[in-house]
Amino acid sequence: MKKILICFFTVILTTSTLFSQEKSTIPDIEKIYIHTDRSKYVAGESLWYKAYTVYAYNNLLFSHSGILYVELISSDSKIIFRNTTKLIGGLGHGDFKLTDAAGVKPGKYQIRAYTNWTRNFGKDFVFTKEIEVLDVFNEVAETSNGATAENSETNNIDSTASEKETLKVQFFPEGGSLIQDVPSVVAFKAVDAYGNPIKVQGKVYDSNNELVTFFMSIHDGMGVFQLQPEAGKTYYAKITATGNTDIEVPLPAADSKGVLLSYSDIKGRSIITIKTNEATRLEHAEKPITLRYKSRGLLYFEEKLELSSTKLLLELPKAELPEGISQITLFDGDLKPQSERLVYVEKSRNLKVGLTTDKASYKTQEKVVLNITSTDNSGVAVPASYSLAVTDLNSSKDLNNNESNISSYFLMESDIKGKVHNAGHYFDANNPARFQHLDVLLLTQGWRDFLWKQERKVVDNPDFKVEKGINISGHVKHLFLPKPIVGNTISLTLFNKSIGTLNEITDSLGMFNFDNLDITGKARIILTTKNKRGKKNGMFVLDSIFKSPMYVSAMPKVPKVKFSPEIKSVKQNIYKKYIEFNVMPENVLNEIEVTGKKQVAGEDINIHSKMANGYVVDDSTPKFASVFELLEYAIPTLEVGNRESIKFTRNPGAALILIDQNRLLDPQQEGSDMIIAMLTDIQPEDVLKIEYDNSSVSTMIYGNQGANGSIKIYTTNNSNSNFGNGSPKEALQTINKHIEGYNEGRVFYSPDLENIADSKDKNASIRNTLYWNPYVHPDKTGVLELHYYNTRVETDVKLSLEGITASGIPVVVKTMYSIEN
Repeated sequence: MKKILICFFTVILTTSTLFSQEKSTIPDIEKIYIHTDRSKYVAGESLWYKAYTVYAYNNLLFSHSGILYVELISSDSKIIFRNTTKLIGGLGHGDFKLTDAAGVKPGKYQIRAYTNWTRNFGKDFVFTKEIEVLDVFNEVAETSNGATAENSETNNIDSTASEKETLKVQFFPEGGSLIQDVPSVVAFKAVDAYGNPIKVQGKVYDSNNELVTFFMSIHDGMGVFQLQPEAGKTYYAKITATGNTDIEVPLPAADSKGVLLSYSDIKGRSIITIKTNEATRLEHAEKPITLRYKSRGLLYFEEKLELSSTKLLLELPKAELPEGISQITLFDGDLKPQSERLVYVEKSRNLKVGLTTDKASYKTQEKVVLNITSTDNSGVAVPASYSLAVTDLNSSKDLNNNESNISSYFLMESDIKGKVHNAGHYFDANNPARFQHLDVLLLTQGWRDFLWKQERKVVDNPDFKVEKGINISGHVKHLFLPKPIVGNTISLTLFNKSIGTLNEITDSLGMFNFDNLDITGKARIILTTKNKRGKKNGMFVLDSIFKSPMYVSAMPKVPKVKFSPEIKSVKQNIYKKYIEFNVMPENVLNEIEVTGKKQVAGEDINIHSKMANGYVVDDSTPKFASVFELLEYAIPTLEVGNRESIKFTRNPGAALILIDQNRLLDPQQEGSDMIIAMLTDIQPEDVLKIEYDNSSVSTMIYGNQGANGSIKIYTTNNSNSNFGNGSPKEALQTINKHIEGYNEGRVFYSPDLENIADSKDKNASIRNTLYWNPYVHPDKTGVLELHYYNTRVETDVKLSLEGITASGIPVVVKTMYSIEN
């Protein structure tokens, strides 16, 4: 023991350097988190969300992008909704109406959020979250009549799943590898075919079939055991899990040489151990080894030391590292990586955030007064932005402390690979084993090798630009030539909350740009191009106003299983209260909808409108992310190859496309790139009808232009001519169209029961979200008081406050109270 202490202090006194980070070497990476009011909804309700965008390296709110795309994706990989959310100071909010009319059916869904800029850095920086839409009326009614409803929410259900799911077990040596004659920690993780954790136990045997050690999972199918591999031996494990067949899994082979990193907590001190065998020590005796400490890709600290023993101890320099996951990498004398370990650094916080109600128990429909405080330990206000959800637990006694939250996401989930099961478990202050379990998680899902590990680089010429706001851009060219027109005046008239006109002059490339436009909800724009004499001339080529969605990967399958007792209880509770208060499915939404008759493309739109085939868009048409997906759906024989060309199957060339009577998109004259750009600007929801013909009729009508078939697209602006009123030539010089700007986030309806009309609102009386406030901002003293009224239901209520301080500290506070008569 005495020898170890001497070695420990020797290492601590080695040379170390704190690295300052130059801005030129750090890319502006954004991290995004979405706080929703709940994770489970009833068909017909609304989903409310608050968006937080932070600088990836320090979690400070980041005013980089001004547009956030928030999407709701179904289990069959269709984008049901796509909100263009306005970001101010890194914050934004919005909502989705989960109605059948909008195409939302009971089942699993994914919320996906990203900026155009985050697309440069891959899927690791795209936020995703699963939610579920429940059908409490049909299912509960069926089961109450004696029928079974194991899973009528069939979206994304694997009906071929067997009763006994396949057991999968992986082993992860601490530091990356096993080394002969070096005592090592081996972590393991056991899951079923769907990635759900399984509790297991097992035994490790050597190649002589002699028992070496036992092991058992300690949390979510994960655990650790000790192993000192011997030269000339291999090892395997026999594993047992309830309901599964016992399996044998080989352990990774041990290397003859190498250096390992190990981490442990010894009497409250975070100790790093460097271990090797004598052969390796002699090989590296002349060159010092290097330890580098990184967090979120940034180098914070470096130590050089001599490998003077087969075992060295040193203390983790927590003071030099930020809160969250740090990556410790060990390099040999030639700076080749040898071992790596992820550790979680906990920091003491000078922060007190309180969420209290004026009572622990209330009567039905009684007023609730909330007090929220955000101060440091001495009572000084701590500026922060929070969002608050108050929801009916609907007989569930679980506060859902295991669910992912803003702390687990920014400090852990976003920094490791794969989905974390019950992420909130590791950040629940009431969980005494959370750090032990978190360390096992980092040994398994945080385990990595050096084959795929990459450094994040500054993006010099990014493929995806930062969107600071809504831009309307494009260029003007000559009618039948690709040559740009320079010096034309482009006028933009915008009809939104008010009417305004802006002017731009086309540059040397014929380009124009109206940037950072503040357009919320539905708007109408009119663009005209005029030469220096004030006459219309040229032809518009308009860029897409909003970038097309990212590719949607296939959603993972889930097993067909019976509902959990808790979900069943929640459904029955909601069903009972809806029946008790006479709220039927069609009356769940507490909203007023203004509707009108949808325009249908008439038969007399054009003399050639009667083509061989046609598709009329109606309420049964699925939601699509782009007009290209809609075209492929409506025309079975159409090929849209990477959006480079649009052609009929087996035809040698691209099809002729017509938009609203008079706009001809001829690939022979305008080129496929220009046509694709024009089509990208058409929103799928604006399309009324698609007609197409790939026969000789197309050639008879349009001559050689229609030799490869023709497609006609009618939009909602057809009666006004989407590309101008008058002759086809004038249509090229004027664009008159409707667009959708930022999502017009609604204000959550919280009834004032002192108002007679509100007190009679039966829908509000049994609402599942009692109160939602996306902008909870304490005043300069760090205090805020809020109030709302309870429902008429006797139940338990959960309050969940999430947010982030001005200094980048993520915060989660939860509490509850009861409503009783």
